[in-house]
Amino acid sequence: MGPFEYFEPSTIEEAVLLLNKYGNEAKVLAGGTALVNMMKKGVIKPGYIVNIGCIPDLDYIRIDGDKDAIIKALTTIRRIEQSQQLQPKYGMICEAVGQLASVSVRNVATIGGGLCNAAPGQVIAPTLIALSAKVKLVSVAGERIVRLENFFIGSGATVLKTSELLIDIQIPTPPAHSGGAYVKYSRGGEDYPIVGVAALITLDSGNKACTGAKVVLDAVAPTPMIAHKSEEILEGEELDDKLIEKAAQVASDESSPIDDVRCSAEYKRKMVRVIARDAIKRAAERAKSAV
Repeated sequence: MGPFEYFEPSTIEEAVLLLNKYGNEAKVLAGGTALVNMMKKGVIKPGYIVNIGCIPDLDYIRIDGDKDAIIKALTTIRRIEQSQQLQPKYGMICEAVGQLASVSVRNVATIGGGLCNAAPGQVIAPTLIALSAKVKLVSVAGERIVRLENFFIGSGATVLKTSELLIDIQIPTPPAHSGGAYVKYSRGGEDYPIVGVAALITLDSGNKACTGAKVVLDAVAPTPMIAHKSEEILEGEELDDKLIEKAAQVASDESSPIDDVRCSAEYKRKMVRVIARDAIKRAAERAKSAV
């Protein structure tokens, strides 16, 4: 690693002032699992490191009745995985993050850092997009709210400006009779997904017709990808194996994977169908028992 100047702000205001001052030369340190690794490899060589780990009001989970769930940026992945607050209505988040890397990594990695790193196949982003999550970004100019589906613009790239800091994730309460699931296919439990799918299914009060569907594909495009055509097939229809299989095939057709060291694009596309089918089925089953 090259030389750099290190800062440890104690407030959000101090942090954004530093980011505004040093611009592209500054990098934010949260959990550090991605940043430190990239610095060791020489992928990035920041002149300034802004460690936000000492800012006390950036590490908690809050759910107030039927209001949005709030997960602050410094909340670790492991804490989210084990959260009893999230489990009743947002269990698919806990399920998804439990499939990210190893326990030792999840103990350190933060949700804000993971989202800003924007690596394909990060597990948590597709799940949050399925839940219509938003992120709050702050700078010296004020704050703005961005829908998470619009936050990612490429592999490792987001709409986050160099002077901005992501401080929390806001997740609406899922509709009644909703069930969600994240299903991952990988070479091993701790590996990044070859294919992942997050699905959120909402049923009518009789648990027959699908009144809402979100299907988000992971690791098959530079950014998490909403399978809009697959969702359209499910919505307004009674779900059965044939319909779910059709929706899964359409999701496969919508995907745009590339060949890489793990496998071919063709194989990934075939696995999208399998994993999407499993995710939609699991979400639908959970919706039947939801209130």
